[in-house]
Amino acid sequence: MLTMKDNIAEFSIIDKDRIIEMAWEDRTPFEAIEFQFGLSEKEVIEFMRANSKASSFRMWRKRMTARTTKHQHLRDTDVLRFKCSRQKISGNKIAKR
Repeated sequence: MLTMKDNIAEFSIIDKDRIIEMAWEDRTPFEAIEFQFGLSEKEVIEFMRANSKASSFRMWRKRMTARTTKHQHLRDTDVLRFKCSRQKISGNKIAKR
């Protein structure tokens, strides 16, 4: 059976950078990361712990705790998308650039 560490090892450097970027973004919910990369919120936390300096991880956790925009079920019901309507469309499932 694959463990969390096995799943993280399968990501390319570009994917790892994108996961970190999405995790730091205030308006990107954990559900978007799970949709695109298959990592649950708990796995994203483990991923960030493994791929950040200790001080950066603590700062990120403090910032993400109780942030309503990071959880789909806590967001306003009028927000039905993962990305801004003004963002460029690309071949990526969830385009951010």
